[in-house]
Amino acid sequence: MTYATIKYDTQAPVALITLNRPERLNAWMPVMSEEMAHAIERANNDKSIGAIVVTGEGRGFCAGADIEHTFKSRIDGDDPGADTARGQGGLPRGLDWIGLVRSSKPLIAAVNGPAVGIGVTMILPFDIIVASELAKFGLVFVKMGIVPELASSHYLVSRVGWGKASELMLTARLVDGREAHAIRLADYVTPHEGLLPKAYELGKAISANPDPMLRMTKDLLSKNACEQDMTLAQKRETDYLRACWVTPEHKEAVQAFLDKRPARFR
Repeated sequence: MTYATIKYDTQAPVALITLNRPERLNAWMPVMSEEMAHAIERANNDKSIGAIVVTGEGRGFCAGADIEHTFKSRIDGDDPGADTARGQGGLPRGLDWIGLVRSSKPLIAAVNGPAVGIGVTMILPFDIIVASELAKFGLVFVKMGIVPELASSHYLVSRVGWGKASELMLTARLVDGREAHAIRLADYVTPHEGLLPKAYELGKAISANPDPMLRMTKDLLSKNACEQDMTLAQKRETDYLRACWVTPEHKEAVQAFLDKRPARFR
């Protein structure tokens, strides 16, 4: 695939996806999600990559949906791309963003500027969110006469709690990077120039661990975070644990410990 709205680069063991419509603050269009999905799978299929960082080109991370291209087109009776009318959350039909993100290698959002609407909801299910002090987050859906998408009414509550999620979505106000960190919407806040170095640092730390177990752990977090049946939660863990016991990654970790050397997983 040739990318028109993103850039893809690698600095093993980390892949970098950059939203690349800087003249529109990287405003989202359906094709952007298709290209991002392709790039994520590209990284997932690259054995040298252990983690994926997503950031924005220029001053913005993602200023939400491109109003003219998406909402205005739909009002005028035109689908903005790839049968979004029958897709999830306005995404192209057949693209399961949540399923992709939660089954992928670990994803880190490096939010460099405004992240509004889908610019926030697309990253809420990521594993780590790092915010620049210049970042701005806004769940502005009610101001646009719509409601949030991409399971954000679940993931925002999981990140910041019921009361704060209600306030952010019902007022549609913007919060800066420091406040986002204070309310746990962002996991880290950094000076602007330190944003990508921090994201790469986290990506490299994650990449020191074996891919199958990283993805199994993500799946357990997805399924068990809100599970009320503790027997089922433990069964999921035990099933994965038994699978791990016979893997080369587990054998390498044990042998590395006994040899007093770092384990080699990639």
